[in-house]
Amino acid sequence: MVTLNRIYTRTGDKGSTALASGARRSKADLRIETYGTVDETNACIGLVRLHAEPDLDAMLGLIQNDLFDLGADLATPETGEPLPYEPLRMVDAQVKRLEADIDALNAHLSPLKSFVLPGGSAAAANLHLARTICRRAERLAVALAATEGEIVSAPALQYLNRLSDFLFVASRTANANGADDVLWVPGKNR
Repeated sequence: MVTLNRIYTRTGDKGSTALASGARRSKADLRIETYGTVDETNACIGLVRLHAEPDLDAMLGLIQNDLFDLGADLATPETGEPLPYEPLRMVDAQVKRLEADIDALNAHLSPLKSFVLPGGSAAAANLHLARTICRRAERLAVALAATEGEIVSAPALQYLNRLSDFLFVASRTANANGADDVLWVPGKNR
């Protein structure tokens, strides 16, 4: 699958990087920015896991692996040209698993009557950070999909959308099932 014998190759020294197909693109390319932000989401989830309870940690471990799948999907643009390998693509089952996890976590939460401010426990605060990074990745993926000649699959877009929902619900779970949520009070400091 992947062999990393050398960490530096010098091939990107002039501002380009290779896609999974071997094609080179600018490091400022929207596709590169998109899967780089997916990677950033994944790194933030790694921080969350330092503070997560075992059940949530297990869910987050699956998500981290999915995010590498998503990065591989985005790093292998659909061009209509045959590849010498079967590219890894996001699938509906990954979206469905996230939905099931959201439903399982949400079943223990009381309905909200206010917006939640990022904070509370360390896990919750980092989950909110991961959520905002994920939303940025989703905005970039949507922009990429709207770019002529670029394809982003429906499961990839759906996964990012569900993931930000999962991260929000997980933040409430990490805040004692919502009991320790920090709620927004409109106009409080006027």
